Amino acid sequence: MCASSHIQGSKVFRPAGGRSALRREGGMTTVGLIILVAFVGLFAFAGLRLTPVYLNYMKVLGVINGVQEEFDGANASRAAIRSSISRRFDVESVGEITAREITVTSVDGGFEVRAQYPHVAPFIANVSFYVEFDKAVLVRR
Repeated sequence: MCASSHIQGSKVFRPAGGRSALRREGGMTTVGLIILVAFVGLFAFAGLRLTPVYLNYMKVLGVINGVQEEFDGANASRAAIRSSISRRFDVESVGEITAREITVTSVDGGFEVRAQYPHVAPFIANVSFYVEFDKAVLVRR
């Protein structure tokens, strides 16, 4: 008797109905599916809560970069830069930060325009996301 005929003839445990044990355990359980959906849903909800925060930051970046492009090398004054920031904030409908909170400081060779602010986005119950933004550009004279 060869080895292969011995294996074929041996008695292997088979569950009722003739199915093998591996085939029976091939799927995901309902509890596992619920846990997976909850986990993915939690991250999707976090993304939904943070998307407006970053969209607002992108508006602030557009204003700051626009001021740099407009006044870079044009020998601008601090008042002209502030006026442009205020006008651009009104046009872009920027929230969470006002034009007065943008700092325009004199540095060697020009002005530094800096937008630095925190944003708190509520998540679930008493859990919130705290995000700090800081963007600075140099407007040369």
